[in-house]
Amino acid sequence: MRPPTPPGPTGGPSVAEGGGTPRLAVVAGGAIDFRALFLEHYDFVYRALAHFGMPQASLDDATQEVFAVVHRRLADYDGRTAMRGWLWGIARNVASSMQRGEQRARRRLELVADAEPVAGPDETLAQRQQIALARACLEALDEQQREVFVLAELEGFSAPEIAQTLDVKLNTVYSRLRIAREKFQRALARARTRAQRGHHG
Repeated sequence: MRPPTPPGPTGGPSVAEGGGTPRLAVVAGGAIDFRALFLEHYDFVYRALAHFGMPQASLDDATQEVFAVVHRRLADYDGRTAMRGWLWGIARNVASSMQRGEQRARRRLELVADAEPVAGPDETLAQRQQIALARACLEALDEQQREVFVLAELEGFSAPEIAQTLDVKLNTVYSRLRIAREKFQRALARARTRAQRGHHG
């Protein structure tokens, strides 16, 4: 997914359109290059908002809102929290705020919660079934376990990074992750067993 133009100071499009490989650059005075940050982490923020329940139709707007908040608060970022952890927290707050304020967004979320993704031209039935299966298995986890599982297994966070991001003890992360993995595997095994019985039935 190609990210749109990063928002400017007021949330509107930026004038600068430069090229090059996106990377988290530090410019004069130790400031972080906002455009580089935006390009590097856009996809991560988009996925985080999807995890927090933002409906597909609202994801682009919500992602832009996250980076508008980041732009306003970037001078306050002190580096003590990993950048992705900091962005994860902002995404959580933006998703919560948008969901509280938009009753229609909640209704849309309920309508699409169990829907399969729209198939692309090269997407096979087997791929769609795998996505649906993974979603169903994630539903077997409670909210805290699911968040730890997504950060570790899908986003590649280390346990210490997760502990810092969620502001919980490291042992709590290990415990939640162990339980989440066990539940996910059990749900996966049950789903596969049901599928096999269905084929033979």
